[in-house]
Order: sequence, then structure tokens, then C-alpha cells
Amino acid sequence: MKSREIIVLKVCGKMPVHTRDLFIKRGACGGLASTTVLVLFSTFVFEGQSCQHQAVVALVGEAVVLPCHLEPAADAFDLVVEWTRPDLDSDLVHVWRDGKELVDFQGRTSLFRLKLGDASLQISGVKLSDAGTYRCLVPAHQDSRVELIVGSVSDPSVAVVSDHDAELVLECRSGGWFPEPELLWLDAEGKLLSAGPTETVRGSDDLYTVSSRVTVDKRHSSRYTCRVQQTSINHYRDTNILVADVSPSCFTLNSCVMLLVVLSVSVIVIWYLVWKQQ
Repeated sequence: MKSREIIVLKVCGKMPVHTRDLFIKRGACGGLASTTVLVLFSTFVFEGQSCQHQAVVALVGEAVVLPCHLEPAADAFDLVVEWTRPDLDSDLVHVWRDGKELVDFQGRTSLFRLKLGDASLQISGVKLSDAGTYRCLVPAHQDSRVELIVGSVSDPSVAVVSDHDAELVLECRSGGWFPEPELLWLDAEGKLLSAGPTETVRGSDDLYTVSSRVTVDKRHSSRYTCRVQQTSINHYRDTNILVADVSPSCFTLNSCVMLLVVLSVSVIVIWYLVWKQQ
């Protein structure tokens, strides 16, 4: 189950991480016996430092809270609270007045802790079009602005698209990104691999799909990482793939089994012919 996240960050923050691991073992002596996807963890980690300005990052489809607090804290139930966005034709987003709500944001906004002096605005079902600068106005008490940055991410998928004598060609693909991300291939030590050019396609929904291929040596077991990242929304997603080398004993065992089968069949045929002649 995917975890939901609401991240309030400073502009000097670090990037949250989402990692998946794949294990590909070349089995059955030459063929890809199985591919197992192990989701080791699906958590987002964020560490920030104190900065003068703050923004809120939200992903498409999630709920997000835009912070606005009365200082000192006071009951705001009987006050006027106005949330606006100047770039909209009708700049009103959510208004609380005389104990009533006036909602003009497709019914996706709410205020929920006014009695505690918290005038924060919750927006549900975040869309790309929700990105912008919001103003929280509580006359004589609070006047602040919050920037909402909206992004969209997804897990990369890695597949083997070509299997030669000593090489494997891996392809990484990830769709549903916004803004446009970059795709990187890393080795087990975290160093960049030389890969083919990244193909980028922007769909009618403004979301980006990226893909890239890399050729690796399959003679030695190693781990490779496909990383898709978007620095402006401070997110990246990793998918790790472990390619295990074929054991030489596998070929020896396979040859022995085949030889045993051939000999067994030969013995049966000879015995039948001898028996028939008698």
C-alpha cells in the first residue's frame, strides 16, 4: 500500500527518497528463470534546515495542508479567514465569515482547527493546476503567503530487453512525472554509468514519460540502479536490479542430465530390439 505524504519544506531542504529493489537471477542455464520484485521500503525521508521562506510540496491526487497560524494563538471561529490566489479569475479559494464557509475551489478545501487558532487550509485531491501562491488573511491577526508546488512521480520499471553472450541490455521506464525529470543509471558504488540517450515524451495530460537503456557485463554479479529524479520538487525514485552470474557448474550438470537421458533411451531401444528378435 502506498504511503500518503504531506511535506512542508524549506527551500534548502534535502530530497526525499523512494527505493525499490529487483533481483534478476539467470537460471535454468541460460534463460531468465524468474524476475521477483521486492519492495523493500516505501517511505519518504525529509530533512530540512531553517530558511527564511517556506513552500509546500504536494503530489497529484494527495491531500495537502497550507499552514496559517495565529500568533499568539487565539480562537478564530468568530473571525474572518480569507484564502485567496491572485492568479485565478476569481481569486477566492476559501472564506470563513460569521461562522460559515464560502467555498469556491470545487469543494476540495476545508478549515478544520479554527478554535485552536489554526487557519490552515486543507486541499484534497491535489491537481497540477493547484500550483501557485496562496494568501492567508485574518484581518488584524495574520497575513501570510504560502507557495504550493505540485508534482507527480512514479516508480521506474527495469526490464531485460536483450541478452547476448556476455552482455545484458537493461531498459528503465517511468511515466507520470511532473515537472520533467531526469533519468540516471548508477553502478553498485553509486557512480554514473554510460547509457544511451534518455527519451522523453510529454502526454496530453502534461505528464512526462522517460526511458533509457544501458548495456552491462553479465559475467560478474552486480547491482544496477535506475534513478528518476526531479530536483525542483525534491523527489527521486530508485529501482535496483541485481544481475546474478550463471554458475559454470550449471552447464556441467545440464550436460550430464542430457547425456543420462540419451543413454537411458538408447538402452531401452536396444533392449526392445533384442527382446523382439527372440
